[in-house]
Amino acid sequence: MNWFDSIILGIVEGITEFLPVSSTGHLTIVEKLLGHSIDSPAVTAFTAIIQVGAIAAAILYFRKDIVRLAVGWFTGLFHADKRGTDYRLGWAVILGSIPIGLVGLIFHHLIETTLRSLWFVAGALIVWSFVLWIADRHCDHLSTQAPQRSAESAGLRGEQDLTIVDALIIGSTQCLALIPGVSRSGATISAALLRGIDRQTATRWSFFLGIPALTLSGILQAITNVDEISTYVGWGPTAAATVVSFGVAYASIAWLLKFVSTNRFTAFIVYRILIGLVIIALLVTGGILAV
Repeated sequence: MNWFDSIILGIVEGITEFLPVSSTGHLTIVEKLLGHSIDSPAVTAFTAIIQVGAIAAAILYFRKDIVRLAVGWFTGLFHADKRGTDYRLGWAVILGSIPIGLVGLIFHHLIETTLRSLWFVAGALIVWSFVLWIADRHCDHLSTQAPQRSAESAGLRGEQDLTIVDALIIGSTQCLALIPGVSRSGATISAALLRGIDRQTATRWSFFLGIPALTLSGILQAITNVDEISTYVGWGPTAAATVVSFGVAYASIAWLLKFVSTNRFTAFIVYRILIGLVIIALLVTGGILAV
């Protein structure tokens, strides 16, 4: 892989990782357009590794929250009388991250080969758009039940109201993001909205649940595919893409959190459907091959 391609892919990763549009789906599409073999173990590993750059940006951005939850969790482990909200939320992050780890390990071969087909990417982009639309409207319905009252009294819940059950359901839904095109953030945000959680909290917890899963995935790919990366991609371009994804993702996080506080996800839904239809049109006409 040349340096130009790696920088382009780093930008794509940084922009799309935390938006509900599927970063893996976009990386798969762009990798194909750049002439790379999207079902190659080296390219698959490259895709997972550069996501660590975006996750590092999330860790830096939410460092105070991460430290707060970690301290609350560790303190609660040894002092039962100090098991407050942060202790519970710490367990929520841990338990909510387990499902995607197990499913990813069990079905990793299917994920890295068959599901990388652009037919799956296009289909998932379109189908999950409707799920996100339903979740978005459900949130609207709850927030307008009592327009003169607070979000809590209208039926929406914030971070302090999150339960272990919420985390397990949202974390289990995150497993669907192993299908390129679904979107990890799109899956978790949709599940949270359907659980009656407000948009900003749903988005924040999409970050929190993504940090353990994507970090471990990137490290595992780097270790198990070190030879493929060295031979077919190169650690220089891989490192460059990771650094670029870090910088772009940091800016993307700040923008997204500000956007979701006052906006629906309609723009993302329309975008997903249009991209999916364009890919299908290219596949049908032979303008691009599925793998």
